[in-house]
Amino acid sequence: MNRNVSMLALVAAAGLFAAPALADTSSKKIAFSNNYAGNSWRQAMLKSYDIVTKKAVADKVVGAADVFTTADKEVPTQAAQIQNLILQGYDAIVINAASPDALNGAIKQACDAGIVVVSFDGVVTEPCAYRVVVDFKDYGRKEVEHMAQLAPQGGNLLEIRGLAGTGIDASVHEGIAEGVKAHPEFKIVSTVTGDWDQTTAQKAVATALPSLPPIVGVVDQGGDAYGAAQAFAAAGRPRPEIMMGNRQDEFVYWKEQKDKDGYKSWSSSIAPGTSTLAFWVAQQILDGNKNIPHDLIVPALEFTQDTFETELPNIPKGGVASHEYTQADAVAAIKANMK
Repeated sequence: MNRNVSMLALVAAAGLFAAPALADTSSKKIAFSNNYAGNSWRQAMLKSYDIVTKKAVADKVVGAADVFTTADKEVPTQAAQIQNLILQGYDAIVINAASPDALNGAIKQACDAGIVVVSFDGVVTEPCAYRVVVDFKDYGRKEVEHMAQLAPQGGNLLEIRGLAGTGIDASVHEGIAEGVKAHPEFKIVSTVTGDWDQTTAQKAVATALPSLPPIVGVVDQGGDAYGAAQAFAAAGRPRPEIMMGNRQDEFVYWKEQKDKDGYKSWSSSIAPGTSTLAFWVAQQILDGNKNIPHDLIVPALEFTQDTFETELPNIPKGGVASHEYTQADAVAAIKANMK
């Protein structure tokens, strides 16, 4: 697969560091608390986690790696779930959180019970927890920077936000706002909520379009570009420049438009397989690795006009570009983040 330079460097470095065998984790139980599974990214996340953790259990690296997804997106539901995991005696909890701070009470209870907590994607701010993070604010800024290259004349932008209340949504939105401030030739004229889901985004954009002025571009958070494109086409509106989010249907659309008239775009997203990196970080902490910083920065997966077509055959239909991490990758990521 084609990856950005940072990802290649991180994975290549993995071979330089052997995972330390400091303690026996074969009896340790790791739970995955997930608040949402309703889009292609979350499905790919769960699939990657299943592939890696089933092998880890079979190889007796850990005793269990169970997945718990809430029935809704609500903070109280996930907080109750975490409290149940504490009572069930898990040694570590990997979490994709519904809120960056509203779950901190439950997270602190887990830490006080001696449970390791590793958050990723939807990270938490509780100091006792570990965070595997992408700089989502930078991701939002980059969208506007690439938009400025694609539409140097500037113009009106439509922003599609993600899952309300999550730290990712807030950070990407803040980055987009900073990007527009740095590029005053652009103006956000409307904001809709797409839940990082093509169908939801298409409906939201279709509802907003009749009242909107001409739109030169769409900035979003991944999982909504194809839905936005469909909404513009159905409304008979001119095709805008749309930022992509590494989804297979987005890349198919991008290729069709590129073959048609040279259409250009840019694509980026956190790899769904970051769930597996969080798992290995939790395992390393349980294994006695004392050198792990509480914040591990990992690069997003980025694809350009020159690289997306090479990646397209590697993405399953309806899926998203991903990367599954190994234990050695986790050790390398830890090493890279040490100061």
